[in-house]
Amino acid sequence: MRCDARGYVTLSRLKQPGSTQHRSSLTMFTFSLTLVRHGETQYNRDKLLQGQGVDTPLSETGLQQADAVGRYLRGITFNDVFASDLQRAVRTAEIILKNSTHSSGPEMVLEPLLRERGFGVAEGRPKDDLKNMANAAGQSCRDYTPPGGETLDQVKLRFKKFLKVLFKRMLDEHCRSAADAPARASEPEGAANGAEAPGSGAADDGLLGVPVHALVVSHGAYIRVAVKHLVEDLKSSLPAGVKMSQLFSPSPNTGVSRFVFTLSRGEGGPVLAACRCVFTNRKDHLGKLPAAE
Repeated sequence: MRCDARGYVTLSRLKQPGSTQHRSSLTMFTFSLTLVRHGETQYNRDKLLQGQGVDTPLSETGLQQADAVGRYLRGITFNDVFASDLQRAVRTAEIILKNSTHSSGPEMVLEPLLRERGFGVAEGRPKDDLKNMANAAGQSCRDYTPPGGETLDQVKLRFKKFLKVLFKRMLDEHCRSAADAPARASEPEGAANGAEAPGSGAADDGLLGVPVHALVVSHGAYIRVAVKHLVEDLKSSLPAGVKMSQLFSPSPNTGVSRFVFTLSRGEGGPVLAACRCVFTNRKDHLGKLPAAE
């Protein structure tokens, strides 16, 4: 196992356990994935594009937002924590872990696959410049790729690669321990047949009966692409009464989204049996703090 100078492991460098050592008698395994966008930076406040080439720290407001989401999530035992290796995501994840009520938390894994979308020549420039470039090309701003930037399909491919490694890690690391864990409360009524009960706003919404929890701290454009992939391509079940515009709206700084996955172990690796969305872009924890997009 190799760590960087900050003592964090890169997921792609982790040695995966052998199947003979981690084989489980479970046919199905369920875990939750909580996605959090990083706290505000000065570039967010000034409506400047950061992407991957501009790596700025959290602003004072961003630090307060990170502390607020950390206090909101403090009672959840995250078994695995993954963060983009850009400093605004790393610092947000550090503050979340610092707020945890669990003294011995998991080791944070820094993963380049979770980085923000690359915006090429538009990085460091006002968002309005990107809109003007898109208009000149006859495209919508959302679909436009500036020179040197990543297409939305390229960002989705990065997320799919992350999911593949994540699913394998979840089965290899936690499937046996989940089988040995004591039974927990059942899912809310409706969850089993694909309709998630409406959330109460509590931090543990959707976690009843789910034995293992993963946290990912990433970026706005990346999370938006990830949610669209989970909903449109993987056919995630949705909360009752949710509007699609709400699902796919931009996440505010430290906005929280949650999905629950059920996996089985196939001959070729993990197989996704079910995916359900619990909520997206929740920001109740911010109170009167700014929630810049």
